[in-house]
Amino acid sequence: MHRSVITGTGSYIPPVVQSNSDFAQHVFYSANQQPLATAPREIVEKFKQITGIEERRYTTDALNTSDIGAIAAQKAITDSGVNPEEIDQLIVAHNFGNVIKHTIQTDAVPSLASLIKHQLGIRNPHCVAYDILFGCPGWIQGVITADAFFKAGIAKKALVIGAETLSRVIDMYDRDSMIFSDGAGAAVLEYKETPENGQGLLSASVQTHSLEEVDYIHMGQSYYPGSDPHIRYIKMKGRKVYEYAMTYVPVAMKDCLDKSGVNIHQLKKVFIHQANEKMDHGIIKRLYQLYDIAQPPEHVMPMSIHWLGNSSVATVPTLFDLVIKEQVTHHQLSPGDVVLFASVGAGMNINAVCYRY
Repeated sequence: MHRSVITGTGSYIPPVVQSNSDFAQHVFYSANQQPLATAPREIVEKFKQITGIEERRYTTDALNTSDIGAIAAQKAITDSGVNPEEIDQLIVAHNFGNVIKHTIQTDAVPSLASLIKHQLGIRNPHCVAYDILFGCPGWIQGVITADAFFKAGIAKKALVIGAETLSRVIDMYDRDSMIFSDGAGAAVLEYKETPENGQGLLSASVQTHSLEEVDYIHMGQSYYPGSDPHIRYIKMKGRKVYEYAMTYVPVAMKDCLDKSGVNIHQLKKVFIHQANEKMDHGIIKRLYQLYDIAQPPEHVMPMSIHWLGNSSVATVPTLFDLVIKEQVTHHQLSPGDVVLFASVGAGMNINAVCYRY
C-alpha cells in the first residue's frame, strides 16, 4: 500500500507583535460608517473573550507573502532531507498574492509558486509550480491535491505551502481587523509504501457552498467615513461565518473520520483552522456529540490563535509544525497517532483530512 506521507514541516513566525492594547485607543466604525458607541477598550476586551486572541504577528515591511512562504518552505525541505530538484509539485495556497507594504494592489503574476520556486533555486522544469485559491482551507486543499496527483501516478514528491500577509488587506476601522495576521507554513509530502496500519493520509472530505454563503467573506469598502470606494478590504459577516462553520465543519470532519475507518476514541489531535477560539471549541464539541460523546477529551485540540491570530491558510501547517517541534504546551505526537486537519473559509469552503503520524 502506498500513502501520502508528510516527511518534513516548517513555518515562519513573523517578528512584529501587535497586542490587543495597541487597539485600545482605536476608533472603530460600523458598516454604515458611523462610530461604534461602545468604548474601544470594551470592544477589545469583548473581542478577546470571544476569539481568544491576545496578540497577533505581522511580518516586516520588506517581506512579501512569497518571501515568507519561501522561508517556511526551505525549513520543510531541510526537515525532510529531500532533494528539492526531485519535487514534482510545488503548491502554494494564498488569497491575496503579494501585497507590497503601503500599496493597495495585489500581485499574483507570476504566481507565488513560481516566485517561491525561484527563491528556492529549484532548476528542474518538471517541478510544476502553481497556486491554489480556496480561502482559509487552502493549505489542506493543497495536501488533498498533492495526494490526488500521487494516486494518479503523476507525482511522487510535493511541497505544499500556505502563506498570507493579511495585515496588508485589513480595514483598521473595522473591529474584525483585529482577527487577522501574517504567517506561513509548509510541508513536504512523499508517496511512500506503508503497511496497512502505517503512516500517511487516510481520507479526506471537501465541500463548497456558494449560494447565499458566497459573500460571507468578501472584499468591501472601508468603514471609515469618506473613504475611497475604489479601495477594498477583506470583510466578513461574522455571525454568518460562525453559524455556517458550526453547522457544516463537524459534519465534514465526521465524514472524513468515518471514511478512514478510524474510531473517534483513537483520534489523538485535531488541527483546526485558528479563526476563533469559541467557534473552534464549539466545532470540536459538536464533532464528539455526533458520536454521542458529551465532551471531547482534554488536550485534543492544540491552539495558537492566542498569540498568532488568524493567518488564514498558514494557521494549520504552522500549528502542526509547532506541535511536531514540541513548542505547544501539553501537545506532542508519537508514531501511530491519528490526527484530523480541518478548516473553513471564503467560498464558503470546508475540508478535512485524516492522517496517521
